[in-house]
Amino acid sequence: MIIAHDLGTTGNKASLHHDDGRLVASVTVPYPAHFAAGGIAEQNPLDWWNAVVSATRDLLVRTSTAPADVAGVVVSGQMMGAVLLDADGEPARPAIIWADTRAGAQVRELEAALGAEHAYRLLGHRLNPTYSLAKIMWVRDSEPDVWARVRRVCVAKDFIVLRLTGRLATDRSDASGTNAYDQQAGSWSQEVLAAARLDPALFPEILDSTAIAGTLTADAAAALGLPTSVRVVMGGGDGPMAAVGSGVVAPEDGAYVCLGTSSWISFAASAPLPDPSMRTFTFDNVVPGSFVPTATMQAGGASVQWIAEALSRDPAQPETARLIAEAADGIDTEDLYFLPYLLGERAPLWDPHARGAFVGLGRHHTRAHLVRAVLEGTAFNLLTCIQAFRESGAAIDRIDAVGGGAQSDAYLSVLADVWGVPVRRRSVVEEANSLGAAVTAAVGLDLADFAAARALSDVTAVFTPDAARHAVYAERHERFSAAYTALKPWFAAAPGAAATAAAAPVPAASAAEDAR
Repeated sequence: MIIAHDLGTTGNKASLHHDDGRLVASVTVPYPAHFAAGGIAEQNPLDWWNAVVSATRDLLVRTSTAPADVAGVVVSGQMMGAVLLDADGEPARPAIIWADTRAGAQVRELEAALGAEHAYRLLGHRLNPTYSLAKIMWVRDSEPDVWARVRRVCVAKDFIVLRLTGRLATDRSDASGTNAYDQQAGSWSQEVLAAARLDPALFPEILDSTAIAGTLTADAAAALGLPTSVRVVMGGGDGPMAAVGSGVVAPEDGAYVCLGTSSWISFAASAPLPDPSMRTFTFDNVVPGSFVPTATMQAGGASVQWIAEALSRDPAQPETARLIAEAADGIDTEDLYFLPYLLGERAPLWDPHARGAFVGLGRHHTRAHLVRAVLEGTAFNLLTCIQAFRESGAAIDRIDAVGGGAQSDAYLSVLADVWGVPVRRRSVVEEANSLGAAVTAAVGLDLADFAAARALSDVTAVFTPDAARHAVYAERHERFSAAYTALKPWFAAAPGAAATAAAAPVPAASAAEDAR
């Protein structure tokens, strides 16, 4: 058996799999995230570890699995964050996660030293405050007392692998999401780290995603209830893992969309796919030697979650399904638009100052119109990403859907009509990331190959675009884009924009205390 953990923004989705990757059972252990004004987004790394421990024990009990039957453990994790470790390998402060945008000044320093276009060609990504490198620089520049104790840096899944094995390492998919990785050389970029004024020794060794990082330490084995002989496969970032979990392991497998807290369009490729306008980016894949061109929006599912919380009687128990059903077929937004930039935006805008907005709101609009506008707004933003890929030469004629949002027929119908291509729901949606991780582990344990992923998730529903509605949406997409263009100067001039550019640091003492 294989246990796979997927460290998301809202919780750890853990799953138990047969040695060929087939899903047996899954469980989600939630944990909090701290969001605050000024672009702050943080989590306690020990919450991730406690969720891994709890989920592992829960899976063993509910499936009556003997610990001796577990051959391996693997982790998929949220990408682009920064976990800063002290000399004992403990967090020196809370982790700064992907959604944090405080490091604008550090990005400007990097752009001045490297040039934005040169950095994009070198890294496969734009320089941006959402990436690990700028976050690490921000701590150095803003929290000197904390920085004095920092000895190593890593991302979410690497911290868990360290706890499991005692070995600090990362894989190529997560390394490629740090803004510090030379994608052509396949190693940490000495040029970029010199521009960042960071010691390369801070960064972990880089392994293939399928590599065996080690076996469980005695402490980890006791915490999880597993034998020390269990092997830990390195694993990878949740974006590339979702591709494998969607059955997308080679270019011929087509594109997929993951409708999670953030949402992204991606596909497998044999080489990076640069965009002349730098709207999209490319991760190294967990499949060795391949790549996953990607376009990620910050708040896809987060926008849907926000509107559901705002309109529900109890925000702690949002009535998401009912609200989306009210906004299904028959509801026209009547020139109401939603800009889904609650956390700033990555692809396609790369604007940390952008914010969410309803545009065109009238007295006649109801909550059904508001929810429908949110669904359409996320679809419009991802359509711009699809267009960027096509302009770079990618052929996208269908898109498979995974992630929590893929459970909604109404949402997938909106996506199909807006995008003008069939959208297909996979049989494994919420557990796609952990399924990809399980397949990666099976490959690392010499139990399967990546092609096995194609048979582990089936197409269960196809949503075909309506030609008339797509024609209407094509016109509305232009108006949606024009709304952001008109508001961009207003976003940039807002007091909050200045706060994002120069956010006050979290007090060092309380930050370290919170991490413990």
